[in-house]
Formats: sequence, C-alpha cells, structure tokens
Amino acid sequence: MFNLSRWILYPVLFIVGLASMAIAMAAVVLILTYPNLPSLEILTDYRPKIPLRVYTSEGHLIGEFGEERRAVVRIQDVPDIMKQAILAAEDERFYQHSGVDAQGVVRAMLSNLLGGGKRQGASTITQQVAKNFFLSSEKTYTRKLYEALLSFKIENNLSKDQIFELYINQIFLGQRAYGFGAAAQIYFGKPLKDLSIAEAAMLAGLPKAPSAFNPVVNPKRASLRQQYVLRRMHELGFIDARQHEAALKQALVVKRETNEYAVHAEFVAEMARQIAAERFPEDVYTRGLRIYTTIFKNDQEAAYSSLRRGVLDYDRRHGYRGAEAYVEMSDIKTEQDEALDELLQDFHDSEDLHPALVLQADAKQIRAYRRGGEIVTISGDGLKFAARMIDDKAPPNKRLRRGAVIRVQTDEKNNWRITQMPEVEAAFLSADPQNGAIRSLVGGFDFNRNKFNHATQAWRQPGSSFKPFIYSGALEKGFTPASIIRDEPISISASVTGSQAWEPKNYDGKYEGPMRMRTALAKSKNMVSIRLLQASGVNFIQDYITRFGFDAEKHPPYLTMALGAGSVTPWQMVTAYAVFANSGYLIQPYVVRDIQNEKGQVLAAAQPVTAGDDSLRAIDPRNAYVMDSMLRDVTIYGTAARASATLKRRDLAGKTGTTNEHVDAWFCGYQRTVVGCSWIGFDQPRNLGNGETGGTAALPTWIGYMARVLKDVPESFMPQPEGLVALEIAGSGKGPAKELFYKENVPTEMEPEAPQDQNDKPLD
Repeated sequence: MFNLSRWILYPVLFIVGLASMAIAMAAVVLILTYPNLPSLEILTDYRPKIPLRVYTSEGHLIGEFGEERRAVVRIQDVPDIMKQAILAAEDERFYQHSGVDAQGVVRAMLSNLLGGGKRQGASTITQQVAKNFFLSSEKTYTRKLYEALLSFKIENNLSKDQIFELYINQIFLGQRAYGFGAAAQIYFGKPLKDLSIAEAAMLAGLPKAPSAFNPVVNPKRASLRQQYVLRRMHELGFIDARQHEAALKQALVVKRETNEYAVHAEFVAEMARQIAAERFPEDVYTRGLRIYTTIFKNDQEAAYSSLRRGVLDYDRRHGYRGAEAYVEMSDIKTEQDEALDELLQDFHDSEDLHPALVLQADAKQIRAYRRGGEIVTISGDGLKFAARMIDDKAPPNKRLRRGAVIRVQTDEKNNWRITQMPEVEAAFLSADPQNGAIRSLVGGFDFNRNKFNHATQAWRQPGSSFKPFIYSGALEKGFTPASIIRDEPISISASVTGSQAWEPKNYDGKYEGPMRMRTALAKSKNMVSIRLLQASGVNFIQDYITRFGFDAEKHPPYLTMALGAGSVTPWQMVTAYAVFANSGYLIQPYVVRDIQNEKGQVLAAAQPVTAGDDSLRAIDPRNAYVMDSMLRDVTIYGTAARASATLKRRDLAGKTGTTNEHVDAWFCGYQRTVVGCSWIGFDQPRNLGNGETGGTAALPTWIGYMARVLKDVPESFMPQPEGLVALEIAGSGKGPAKELFYKENVPTEMEPEAPQDQNDKPLD
C-alpha cells in the first residue's frame, strides 16, 4: 500500500534538516564573525574631515579647501522636509527595522526575479552608514554579510537619530559635497533650513547615483529622479496633493557659476590658504581650521566689480576679436541635443560672461545655445560689437558661424549681447593706511582662468606713479613746492650713459619752460622729474625710496629711475602710498587677521603695529603733509582731475602712471581712511594702445571702488604738523597764492605769514 505520509514526511524532514544546517552554519559564522567586527568608536566619536575655510573680516565665507566639502549639522537642525525626502528616497521603514529591512529585501528579490531589467537593491540607511565608514564598495556576498552584521551592531549601540545624523553628514552627493548641509550650499546656495520641498527632493535623489543625478551635469536625469522622490513623498503622506503639484511646478535655480561664495575673493582665499599651509602643514585641510582675513565684504565687492568693469570697458574700446573657438557640430540634429552641453564642457562661465554655441548666424540675428538648454537670440544693438565678424569677408578663423563659441551677456535692459573674454589683465588692492590691514584685493580678471596674483606677484614698471617718491626725496634735499625747475628737453650723451645717447621726452611731447615743482607733479612732467633726481643725487634717492618699502636693487641708480623704470608690485605701491596717507609711517600690509580651530580658539593672530608708533617713522611728517597737498592737486587739476570731479570731494590724493610704449597703466592714491592701487596691462607686456594712460585705463577702477567705500565717509584732511609755514608767493596769472615751506627752508626774501590752523581744511 502506497504510504503517502512517508513521501511527504521525508522531503519535509530533508528541508528542515537543510534549514537547520544553514541556521547552524549561520550561527557559527555569527559567533565567529560578530566579535571580530570593527569597533564603532569611529561612529561614537565622529570626527569628519572638515575642510579649511576662509572668511571675510565679518565672517562671510570666501573659500574652502579640502578633498571633502562638508558642513556638519546636528539632527535637530535638519528640517523635517529634508528628513522626509531622504526617507522617501532611501529607506521609508528606517524607524521600523533593526538595520536590515526584511520586507525591502524580499521586495527587491521579487523585483529582480520577475522584472528582468535593472537590478534593485535594498540597502537601508544603516547599511549605507556601515558601508561608508567600514567597508569597500565591492559587490560580494561576504561584504554583504559583513554589512548586515555591522548594521545590527550599529543599531544595538546607537539611536536611530544618531545613525540618521551620521548618514546626513557623511554621504557623498557629488560636486565634492559630503553631507546634505554642504550639498544645499553648493547646489542651491542656501542652508538646509531654507530649502523648499522641490529642492529637498532634488538633493534626496542624489545618494543613489551622485554623478548620474547631478543637477549641474545632468539636469534632465536629475529632474526625473526628483519627480520620483516627490511621488514617493506624496504616497507616504509626507506632503499632500497641493504641495506635490506645487513642487513639481517649481523651477529650480541650480548654482552653475564657478564662484560659490558670498563674494568674489578667490585671490585672497588662496593667499590665506598658503599662509595656513605653511603654519600648519600636517592636517591643514582636514581639521576644520577657520581663517579670518582682513577684507570687508563691501570693499571686496566694490573692488571686484570695479576692476571687471574697467577691464571690459578697455576691452570694448579695442574691438571684437572674433570667435573664441570652434567645435564640430555635424552630428548635432536638434537644438536640444544633449551633446551640445558636452561641446561646451571646456568653456566655463566667467561671472556674467557666458559661453554659448552659435547655431545659426546672419547679419540680422544670431541664435546660440547656452549650457543647460537655453537658446538665446541676439539681434539689433546686441550684434553691433561683433558686426564685422558676422560678415562673409571676416577672417575664416574668426568669423561667427555655426559651431563658433562666443560669449554672451545681458545688458541693462536684460537683452542679450555679444561680448568676449578680455586678454588684458588687471589688479586692484586697498588697505587701511593706519595699520596695513588689506581691505580688498583682486589679483586678476578671473581667478579660474589665471591664478597668477598680479597684486602681489607682478613686477612691473611703475612709470609716473613712482614720481612722488622722487619728489619726496627732493624735499629732503631742500627743494620746495615753489621751487622753479625747467621743463625743457634733456640730452645725455653716450659718453655719460656708457651705451647710447638718451633723449627722454614728456608724454605729450610738449615743454612749458620753467615751472614750479607743485605744477610739474600735477602735470607729470618727465623733464622736471629727471632734473630733480639729478639735483638730489641718484644714489641718495635710491637709498631714500627704501623708506617706503621699495627694494633698492629693483631701482638701479640711473636717471631713468625718475621715469619709474624700476620694478614694483601693486602691493608695494599700496605700502608706499600709505606713508603719505598716514603722515609718514611705514606700515606692513597683512591679509590674515587670525586662524582659529574648529572650536573657535585662536591659534595664530596678526600683530600689526599702527601708524603713530615711532619705530615705524619713515619720513618727516612735514614731508608727508607737503606731498599730500601736492598729490591732492593731481586729483583736482592734474592728470587725475577726473577723480575729484567724479567723486565730488577734495580730500583725494594720488598719481597716475603710464610706462614707456603704454605697456603698463597705473593709478595709486588715497583718502585718509583708505589707500588703493589700480594696475592694468598684459601678462606678456605689450602696448595697451594709444591714449591708454593711467588716467584712462587704471583710474576708472580706483574711482569705482572709492565711490562705493567713501559714500558715507565725510571729507577729512591731514592736520598740519609743526615746523611748516605758509607764505604768499606770486601766483601764475591768478594773483598771490599760498605755498608751504619747511621752517628752515623759508626763502630769505620772504617774510613768513603767521601760520593758520589748517586742520581739516585743504590748502588752496
């Protein structure tokens, strides 16, 4: 008789036996493996790699250095909508399971067996923490076993909120961002607490594939992933139908520009990084150091925008040079082809100068593609700058045609126009003349294009901007502002120069005969400067200029020194002009105020010495006062008269500079509270163009900066020191005028007038 029970019992017993063996083996593995799992100290004593961060004096972030960009946040500071978006995207049962989600595993297995498509994973947030902190990314059964065991151990030792906090701060989210705090700032320029539902969903979609769903690199795929997260949030009841619909419609503004900080101060941030790396070389990029610089946000913004405006104005004056490059477009079929973004990947935005790819061009209109899918149309006035390069007669390697890479910019009416990346470079920096604290520094037009810091590293000829130091030395040799010097041609024979005859000229080629020293400086007369140097002694002046911080060896003792033929940096020029601004003290500029650890404890701090300290005395206070009065004349009626006329104030002082062959253009000057220097020129020195003088090319940047930072600063003038007398002298066609003299240098035929209180009053 057929024994049905036996046929049923034996297989069941066999299966039970196999299961028992599997359980026994699993128990053995667990017993042997669990005690050998790594310690959780790395989690309980979480010390993430915190990058070096650089701030303005007021605390605005301007730079971050380190492999991992991270902003650690506490779980209680993470908004609910961000937590919900993460749970919806990654682990909806996080607060229910014990580290491994059995339901999720079964669901993934069924999906993988029946779906026949993409394999689905079932890693929980706890498992991802285990993997990120302890395991490799290899996909093996052994690693998955360790991952599961570690997850159980983590769940037994940490609370759910502790685990969630670790995940939120450690997970990689693309763009070198580790953690959602950093990602919110990098992708949207805001802290977590300010994220919208749509933005939170976009970030929550990143952990699955940070590269594939990166909204900067792959906006379309990122949008699809975001839509999935929003749908899951709605299905789980985290958001209602109205919120879901509104989030889907919200147009996200993803940060694409190269600068990610409150203000453009890349050159300052790099200077600070170098200082910190030299002081703390071991772990400078991982221990969370904070560097507070001396710059002010308002000053830096003013310097940056003014320099760029000055450079772009110069560039437009010299015409359009044609297409920046060409790309092959034969495989492009539509205007929305994703390959268009790839063609533009090597061309980066420079603030508001956006690269664009010409799709179609004729004399009336250009259609161009901008990264991200935007089609811009340029016509009318927007084409004028580039009109000659649209014509068929334009050079083939510069003509604007399909495949040309151009730069586009919006004008004041928000219409697109063609522009270009300038070839010329520039620098501007400003400082407090009382203590040397750098208030702003821009070392070039675009740090991402050219990291060479022209403000501190560019050794260039100063031209006429060097003349004040010759004049200051002449005052010490007994000259006065009223001294008469001949503005007449000079010829130095070859026997004297030792090489060839030297016949210098005035900039304009004109000579006005005998004139007062004050007038000669205002008009920047080369012949007068040469004669002053000759009379004072070149060796004396070479030594004298070191009082202003110049290197003697950079200024050989020849008469060409009078024309600024030596070498200086803008940093040195600010240092030197500060001596006139602060009544004669040589201060040392500095850009880092202090360096703090992650707890805010000061590890190193600047120790500036302030003007007024006798150890800093560089020149006679009377010399500084007289030079100040003469340099103010330069900005009132001299080569920089545009400064006082534009800013409507008479307490500005400075000097223009244009070197031989128009290679460098300068303006260095000050108001008593701030000293600044502007330079413009090419990296490979060449002619800036006729008419491009210091007053034309460099002064506008200085004026633009001062207009903003002096807006609410009242006029003030240097108090007159003892030992000076004011005398009436014969005027130049305008009747008597007052002039200043050292007491010991008063001309004998003149009777000194009773000195007047000139504090806070300009010398007329």
